[in-house]
Amino acid sequence: MAKLYLPASDRSLELYTTTGTPIVLKRRRASDFSRVAYAAAHVVADPLADNDPWLTPAIDWDRTLAFRHRLWDLGLGVAEAMDTAQRGMGLGWLEAQELIRRALSEAQSRPDALIACGAGTDHLLPSPDTTLVDVIAAYQEQIGFVERLGGRIILMASRALAVCAKGPEDYLKVYDRILSQARQPVVIHWLGEMFDPALAGYWGSADHWAAMDTCLAAIKTHPDKVDGIKVSLLSKEKEIAMRARLPAGVRMYTGDDFNYAELIAGDEDGHSDALLGIFDAIAPAASLALAELGNGKTDTFFELLEPTVPLSRHIFKAPTRFYKTGIVFLAYLNGLQDHFRMIGGQESTRSLLHLAELFRLADKARVLSDPEDAAARISRLLAAQGIH
Repeated sequence: MAKLYLPASDRSLELYTTTGTPIVLKRRRASDFSRVAYAAAHVVADPLADNDPWLTPAIDWDRTLAFRHRLWDLGLGVAEAMDTAQRGMGLGWLEAQELIRRALSEAQSRPDALIACGAGTDHLLPSPDTTLVDVIAAYQEQIGFVERLGGRIILMASRALAVCAKGPEDYLKVYDRILSQARQPVVIHWLGEMFDPALAGYWGSADHWAAMDTCLAAIKTHPDKVDGIKVSLLSKEKEIAMRARLPAGVRMYTGDDFNYAELIAGDEDGHSDALLGIFDAIAPAASLALAELGNGKTDTFFELLEPTVPLSRHIFKAPTRFYKTGIVFLAYLNGLQDHFRMIGGQESTRSLLHLAELFRLADKARVLSDPEDAAARISRLLAAQGIH
């Protein structure tokens, strides 16, 4: 139990006492779970690098890779070089290549390590002159890089395609070409505009239901080349509806950081597997909950995961694209990194009030590994801002 003063919305400081009992860490394997579960992992910035954070990322490779081992130790897979790793918001393709290369090398030392890597077109700067041929070539370059290293592909949505596509048929042309050439089944990632405004109208329509028809058509053209679809629309109704329409053998990987508990548990009509950024932040709780679900203890699964949902909704609140700040802040609170710095200077995207509420919700969700140390860490941060 720790006591500390946290800022409140009325600009006062209120005494807060922690109540959460930390979840005990236990080594697990992916085979312990009845669901496939990936955590989209963040990168740890190097705070002592002599760089310009807004222009040049500097990564602490030791801490970044150690975090991946922590996820594997808990039985979770690593979704590498995704938006949680600040892909497109500080992490460029050059740095992503190094991250993918290092992570795949680490995974080779562990036969139980589950990993898949993001491949997209983010090295292609969208412009009015961008063509479908350019987009296909960009996808091929990144996919080829990952495949040459023996990695599995998460096919990321393309900002360049969103710019140059004239309608659904152009998306179908690109995905038909890319999927037909894939060496092994990929995970398609439909990232909604709440996560990346540049992807508004993806699949050729601003109407998600119409866009869903196009996405499903792309999958049904090559179902043998699609392991699953990760849907990040923050709508359980749309995910459930799409899940019911997937070809046999194609997984639905929930990307719904608002409703993941009930979607993973599922019902008599089916369930979702998981590829979630929030699993980076709540890995111990997610690991234990998935193990309990695998043992048929659905009630315990919900008892563990439901308290994390308010925390996740807070971290992913609008503007949702700034959720990475909360993910990294929780890693700092839990001693998984010694500082609260991010590549691109992204630690500045959330307010101190937001971070204070995150602390309260993390305590209630039992995801502070050492509440006293976490209290000391946030108190130091607040003091540095003149709040004490």
